[in-house]
Amino acid sequence: MSRTPAGRTTSAGPATTAAEPPVAAPPAPGAAAPGAAAPEAAPRPAAVDTAWTISLFGTAVGAGILFLPINAGAGGLWPLLVVTALIGPMTYLSHRALARFVCASPRRGEDITAVARDYFGDGAGRVITVLYFLAIYPIVLIYGVGITNTVDSLLVNQLGLPPVPRVLLSGVLIAAMMVVMVAGQRIMLAVTQWLVYPLILALLGVTLYLVPSWHVGDLAAVPSAGDLAASVWLVIPVLVFAFNHSPAISQFSLAMQRAHGAGAAEAASRVLRRTTALLVVFTMGFVWSCVLALGADGLAGAREANLPVLSHLANELGNPLIGYLGPAVAIAAIVSSFFGHYLGASEGAAGIVRGLLPARVPQPRERTLRGGIAVFVFLTTWLAAVLNPSILGLIESLAGPVIAAILYLMPMYAIRRIPALAPYRGRLSNVFVTVAGIVAISGILFSLIG
Repeated sequence: MSRTPAGRTTSAGPATTAAEPPVAAPPAPGAAAPGAAAPEAAPRPAAVDTAWTISLFGTAVGAGILFLPINAGAGGLWPLLVVTALIGPMTYLSHRALARFVCASPRRGEDITAVARDYFGDGAGRVITVLYFLAIYPIVLIYGVGITNTVDSLLVNQLGLPPVPRVLLSGVLIAAMMVVMVAGQRIMLAVTQWLVYPLILALLGVTLYLVPSWHVGDLAAVPSAGDLAASVWLVIPVLVFAFNHSPAISQFSLAMQRAHGAGAAEAASRVLRRTTALLVVFTMGFVWSCVLALGADGLAGAREANLPVLSHLANELGNPLIGYLGPAVAIAAIVSSFFGHYLGASEGAAGIVRGLLPARVPQPRERTLRGGIAVFVFLTTWLAAVLNPSILGLIESLAGPVIAAILYLMPMYAIRRIPALAPYRGRLSNVFVTVAGIVAISGILFSLIG
């Protein structure tokens, strides 16, 4: 029996269109439009690389960045120094491996759910698809809650406006984000860049503004070897998921295939290096500046008050401008991260639908399938926003181990087993990624048990 994904038909049938962007979407940057003139195609691979560098950065930097310094600085400066040195290689090598997992597939144009079925067979592929969806989809729901709460607080507390009915406010905000996604990758990437550039500037501005307030104090206390190891162990999962942009890696890899052809894996590596550099410089710079400005007592006070770090800094420094930056950063971070997580959730949902259909049943048209998924995501996210559940930490904790397993361990297993990935075997980086994945997963599980 030939190895075909989930029993689907080959050639130009559903198997070849399963992983492509919505039919109605315009070509992503770097994709050659039918009949396009040759001179216009030359600069477009560079354009797609830049667009995706920014989009992946936006996917990683979610609203949690406002609490990240409080969590990451909990153990003091020495554990933070260790994880700062580790998180760059961990982020780059793990996401590179996941991109290679998709790019190395001999069947071009298949997303991660179809590639998993190609590599591991129908049964394991379906399990991976379901886990992939369940790890990402709840975070999409939480972003619907987060954008509603943030905008509502901004309207009432900062701007002094009367509250808008929650059902109306949440519906309008979520619909606006969904319209961008339904419009296609080109629009999504353009909006992401429009959001992320100000986000980068805001992070840099706050980082530099806080420099005169830096003080070390108790943060410089040297912990014992055991305490240092324990602190690093617990901080690594926090940073792993603060830097995680795996939900967008599958569609990113397909964009690299369209733009670079046989050089997709190498191009993906270049883009991921740039994204990782941006994350380390701007996100960790922001974390270090906030930690040094707050000190041990300030971090403890922010944690006890359950306030975002910028809100706490505004109270401590008596500067309302910092307080206004909090909602602005949160809105930009939520929207840009929502886009990347929607890509992953949509892929997972489409993979589940296709996997549930018997081989003899015709696959749904791509436009119909993607439209149905968009309606499902909108309605469920709207419902979650109206209900306003307080489950962000729980959702992230439950989704965390699955994301870490898919991001770190699954590609390493595939490299050892799958012939298409054989060129990547026998490398020290594989050992590093495997150990980092085990550390991240064990740290998350320990936090849940504790």
